[in-house]
Amino acid sequence: MANNITLAKKYIGLLDEVYQGESCTSDLDSDASLTREGANANEIVVPKMLLDGLGDYDRSSGYAGGNMSLTWETVKFNFDRGRRFNVDAMDDEETMSLAFGKLAGEFERTKVIPELDAFRFATYCKNAGTTPESAVLANGSAVIGALRAATTAMDNAEVPKEGRILFITSVLDGYIYDMDTTASREVLARFSKKVLVPQARFYSAIDQLDGKSSGEEKGGYKKSDSGKDINFMVIHPSAVLQYTKHAIPKMISPDQNQNADAWIYAYRSYGLAGAYENKKPAIFAHLAAT
Repeated sequence: MANNITLAKKYIGLLDEVYQGESCTSDLDSDASLTREGANANEIVVPKMLLDGLGDYDRSSGYAGGNMSLTWETVKFNFDRGRRFNVDAMDDEETMSLAFGKLAGEFERTKVIPELDAFRFATYCKNAGTTPESAVLANGSAVIGALRAATTAMDNAEVPKEGRILFITSVLDGYIYDMDTTASREVLARFSKKVLVPQARFYSAIDQLDGKSSGEEKGGYKKSDSGKDINFMVIHPSAVLQYTKHAIPKMISPDQNQNADAWIYAYRSYGLAGAYENKKPAIFAHLAAT
């Protein structure tokens, strides 16, 4: 049992490193210290603050009275996905533990993270405060114009200038890079960070396959029929709710497996992706025409 616990700890560290290195959305992770457990196991509560604006100052009576309201909003976790693998003990031994040893990292990198990113982007896209008419961005000038419109919309909504993150496809980023002009550099300087997102993770809507129905044995996700490609998104992290409550691998050794002489690797990812209702202007989504 001790060896199995040690192995589990090793893989937890490995999966965290893979997540930080491969995820396109890890920069948006929310501060867990600002939340607390809800009344039910599948929810958390997050703080929401409302302040009164300025009032007239009276030289006789002084300041106008003001109120500060701090309420707690209940949100439910909306991402709950998992998968279990069996690796025969001899298959693992005869490949020098590569069969089971590499499974965790590869599964996280090629299956878990892409779907998690796709789910988050689709969710944030639905909650975007600004979504201009879908358009084809065929050259660098068009991309720069669209990015300038995004920054202007956020400036007008008084979204903090510091901390805005640009998520963009490699194709569109290439158009900007090819320009190599003062205008392009100045527009990109308006963002605190640029993250290149594979188009396969960048849809306005996705379908998550159950992995059990006929024809869906491989599970995963796909672009929804109603979904469109996302050209780019600009997100200020303060606008989103992004938590992973549970993402721990379960490993059962052949000695503990009562049904087969095989390792069992089970993985479950349980968390939340959402947006604050009053901060949606801090999410800008530009969609492709299709």
